[in-house]
Formats: sequence, structure tokens, C-alpha cells
Amino acid sequence: MPYRLGVDIGGTFADFCVLDETTGALSTLKVLSTPATPGAEVIAGLAGVAQRFGIGADAITWFTHGTTVGVNAVIQRRGIRLALFVTRHFRDVLELARLKSPDPYHLLSQRPKPLVPRERVFEVDGRLGADGTELEPLDEASVEVALERAEAAGAEGIVVALLHSYRNPAHEHAARAVIARRRPDLPVYCSADVWPIIREYERTVTAAVHGHAQPRVARYLDALQAALRQAGVAAEPMVTKSNGGVMRAELGKTRCVEMLLSGTAAGAIGAAFVARQAGVARAMSLDIGGTSADVAVIIDGAPSYGTGERVGDFQVFIPTVAVTSIGEGGGSIAAVDAFNRLTVGPESAGSTPGPACYGRGGTSATITDAMCVLGLIGHGALGYDSVTVRRDLAEAAVDRIAAPLGRTREQAAEAIVQVAISGMYREISKLAARQGVDAREFCLLPFGGAGPMLGPLLARELGMREVLVPATPGVLSALGGLIADIRGDVIETVYADLDAASLPRILASFARLEAEAMRWIREDQRFQGEVTLKPSAEMRYRGQSFEIEVPLDRAWLASADLAAIAEAFHRTHERIYGHADAEAPIQAIALRMVVEGSVPRPRIPEQARETGTPAALREVEIWLDGARRSAPLYARSALRHGHRFAGPCIVVQEDCTTCVPPGMSGEVDRFGNLRLILA
Repeated sequence: MPYRLGVDIGGTFADFCVLDETTGALSTLKVLSTPATPGAEVIAGLAGVAQRFGIGADAITWFTHGTTVGVNAVIQRRGIRLALFVTRHFRDVLELARLKSPDPYHLLSQRPKPLVPRERVFEVDGRLGADGTELEPLDEASVEVALERAEAAGAEGIVVALLHSYRNPAHEHAARAVIARRRPDLPVYCSADVWPIIREYERTVTAAVHGHAQPRVARYLDALQAALRQAGVAAEPMVTKSNGGVMRAELGKTRCVEMLLSGTAAGAIGAAFVARQAGVARAMSLDIGGTSADVAVIIDGAPSYGTGERVGDFQVFIPTVAVTSIGEGGGSIAAVDAFNRLTVGPESAGSTPGPACYGRGGTSATITDAMCVLGLIGHGALGYDSVTVRRDLAEAAVDRIAAPLGRTREQAAEAIVQVAISGMYREISKLAARQGVDAREFCLLPFGGAGPMLGPLLARELGMREVLVPATPGVLSALGGLIADIRGDVIETVYADLDAASLPRILASFARLEAEAMRWIREDQRFQGEVTLKPSAEMRYRGQSFEIEVPLDRAWLASADLAAIAEAFHRTHERIYGHADAEAPIQAIALRMVVEGSVPRPRIPEQARETGTPAALREVEIWLDGARRSAPLYARSALRHGHRFAGPCIVVQEDCTTCVPPGMSGEVDRFGNLRLILA
């Protein structure tokens, strides 16, 4: 029988989700991540899938993979040493950035140092106009001088970001040709080829992030392809993208900027699938792994999309699923600072050495250790038996926090959890304010290894009335990658008035975008199935500084319906800002086309309804809300559609633990999801 396999690698565990294409059944597994040898966890997981489920590598017909290699290279600044070639007088494009203070409430806050320091930024002569016409030819001699200086500075790669290349990439390509003649072995990244957007800083920083990580990502994907071939997986590997889609791993070697946020995006896609299936119209997904907590807003079964998401210290201006990092993960380390103040994160114990209770050499108290001391986890092995929880080690670690605080062990453990929850509360409140929504009107959808452990506690503090815990929350990101469509984005800057005179040029641009999108999915992606094209335009009122993206109907383009396009912009502007001016002239800055090729979705079978309260495995002692309590312990596998239960209680399963606090009651829906309701 054919099987589809999705893999997502996090800071502590690598998650595996297997779909039987014949029956629609899902099988899941976790193995410990191997940061020192990236890719080894994939091979270990394949062996585990074969051993547990009898699914050999030769039966896998579709393989998707989410990786953190690129994003980690940027966050840790462990990519290649870059030089940057810019137009004369634009040497400080990365230094100046947008002149925004990273924290307006901190007078001493500083912008992060750019990936390419000023001493490795070199100017070249030649100039294009804002319309892309050549004002001054590119001086090849100046490029050769810049190359000599870059080589002397030890550059391992060159980013070429010249003025107005989004309109005309000729000068960037000519500079690349000069470099190739002298140093054919030196990687060169043209900003117009990475992502041809207007605004020099945004285009340059995106190209710099891409160039910094690309060789490392390419080496990783080479190793992954070789390992899969050796393991007997004949399917060509696909990698998940920041935009919530997938592409061939071979393309990922040269388009790594498009997969920097692949894991977080895949999680949001998986959460959207669960919310849509469960009939939840307004959800906030909460992905808590070993190192971070990420949230996405899901409306009507679809996540929000945007540009400018942050990767480490830098924004990257490519289309992404809008996922915001809001807090700590299960492995985040608690400490007492010099002012006797309890802090949690951002440092994480990761998978090596991991939380103290994992018994792998960790000695620092983490959120996971605190939950263990409180009796909320540790009632069985974690991560599909890959970790045996040692409560004694967790207690020893938390004791080192309790002593300077003058608190008991349980009080200190609960304080660690409360500090983590308060940080998430603050960030979700800010996110809701930015998006103009009320978190209390949303259902919280927690997943990841630590999501169901902390999510219900956070929802209670936020006043969110419902929590939806998926059937396999610990591996939802792997499922998201498995069901993600093939998705590509193309863009063209037009900078034209939205009027009858400019309409032919706009329509011609859309025709080019459609042709390029179809070429990408048919030739580059080798997909021959049914595709969907989604045009949009980034527009603004004339005189505004920034534009908004407006989805368009292909029928409007086919009929050259200028009024419909304008009306769509007015409606979108009013929805976002609360007002619109139907008489004001409109500008179309950039045009975009998304192409999607659909992949099969799992058919989750509905369960027969049962009644009554499920039988508990046993009663366990927990500490919660400042008091010691007795709580029933349920096995997730024994909870069936219609079963009801009330907090406080604990639900254990192979991939995670769900903690239901006092004040919440629960029921199992027809798809096996836990629906927790705040009284």
C-alpha cells in the first residue's frame, strides 16, 4: 500500500506523521532531535516507522520535510561570510535600515548588527532610473575593484543589490557575470532574483538573509537526499515553505529564503485543517515546542498571510503564513537573576541536554521540569517512549530555584509556569490589539509537544471560552507539511496608477505573472495535476507611504473590470483602517500571483457517539492554583466521541500531555478532538 510521510524537526523532537493513502489512517511517531548531526533524526524516524508500523521505506510515495537548518543559521549567524555590492552612495543601506528603534520604551535599545558589516559593503558605479531605464552604464572596472576588496576581506559569497533592480535586473546580472569570470566558484546572489520588491532596504536584507543561509541549506538538502536514497525512499523529497506550501527539495537548494519559516508555517496549515474540520470559524493556533511558542490567527479555516515576518534579528519580506513568536517552549530555562527576580527563557535546554527530568545530563530547571514537579506530566514515558521522566531530577533542579526565592518546591514550580504564562498573555494581547480582534472571541488551538500542557492554562487567563486539542497535537506540524499544497509566489513591481491609461500595462504584467507561475509549477515543480491561480495587487491611495494586498478575481482581469478592482481596494482599506475614500486616486505598486497544486487530504473517520464519563486510569496528586489536589488521569486512547470530563484532570497520550485546569470541562467530538469549555 502507498504511504505519505511528513516530517518536522523541532528543537527537542523530530515528528513523523504517516498517511495511508488507501484507508486514510494516520500513524505518528516522535524521536529525539540530533542538532549535532542534522538529518540523522530523519533516518532514525524511518527506522522507527518501519519497526512500529511495518511501513518500509519502499512503500513511501510522498515525503515532505520541514527543517530549521536555514532559520537556525540566521538566528545563530552561522551562515557564510558575505560581502555586499551596492550602488555608489548607498553603502549604509543595511546600517540605516528603517531607522526604527527596536523598543520605543527602552532609551538604550539598539538595532541588531547587520548580517553584512559596513566594512564588507562595497560600492560600484552605474545607475538605473526609478523606471528601470539606464542613466549610467555599469562600470565593470568598479565591480572588479569591489571583488578584489571582498576577497581581501575573506568574503565567501557576494550579494549584489543595486538601485531599482526590481524594475530592471540588468546591472545586477552584469555584475554577476563580471564576478563569475574572475571567481566562478564564488556564490553570487542578485537581490532581483531572490525577491524583486520595491524599497532598497527590504530587498537587500531579504537577499542578505538568503545568501547567508543558502550554502548551509543546500548542503543539508544534499545530505538528506543521499540519506533517503540510501534508506530506500524512492519518492523525491519535498520541503515545506514559509508560505504554507511545499516545493521540491532540489528547488529548495537555490530558494532557501522561501523555506526559512517552514516549520511554523506547516504547523499553522495543520491547525487550519483541524479548525476547518471541527467547524471552528475563529481560532488562534498555539504551537509550543521545546524552544518557542508561536501563534497564528485562523479565520474560516484559513491562516492569515503576510510579509515582513522576523527571522532572528531580521525581517524577511517574502510571502509567509503570519506566525508570531510569543513566548517560551517547554525546554525554556528558569533562573533567578541578580535582583532575585525569577526569569524564564529565552535560553532553552533543547534536546541536548534537555530538561533535567529527561535524565540526559540537563541540570537547569525548565518549564517541563516545573510541570513535572507539579504532577501535571510524568505519568508515563514521553515522546513515544523516547524519554523516561525522572521526577527526582526535576525536583532537584527546581529546588535550586526555590531556595533563593524563599519558596517551597511546589510554589517555585508554579511560579515558573505563571511567569511563562504571563509572558504569553502579554504577547497575545499585543497581537490581538495589532490585528483588531478580541482574543476572548477565539478558540485556542494548542499543539506541539508542550501546547496542550500549557494552552488550557493560558486560555483560562485570557478568558477564551474554548480550547480545541487535536487528536495528535504533538505532531500537527508534520501533518501540516503532509497536507500542504504545492504553492508558489511570483511578483512584479509596476508602480502604476489604477486608471484606464495604465490598465493595459497592468493586465500585461498579470499575463506574464500567470505564465511564469504556470511554468514554475509545470516545469520546475513537475506537477501535472489541477492548479489554482490567485492574483492579487499591492495597492494604496496616492500619497500613502505603504500599500495593502488586495485579492483579485481572475474574471475582473479577463474583462478588464477596473471598477471592480478599485472597489475591492476600497473595501479592504475600510476593513483594515475603518475608512475609505471612493474619490481618491489609487496606485498599484506590485502585482502578485499565487499558484497552487492540490494534494490529497486525509479522510479522518468519524467516531460513533458514546455517552457518560470515561474511566480514569487512576487518581494522581497535583499542585495547581496554590493547592494540592487529586485529579483523574485519563488515557487519550480511551476517550471516545461523546465522553465528558471535568477539570482538574490530566489526559496522557504518546505525543503529549493535556492539562485541564479547574473551571474547565471537556467533551470529545466526532473526530476525536478534545473540546474544553471555560465555565
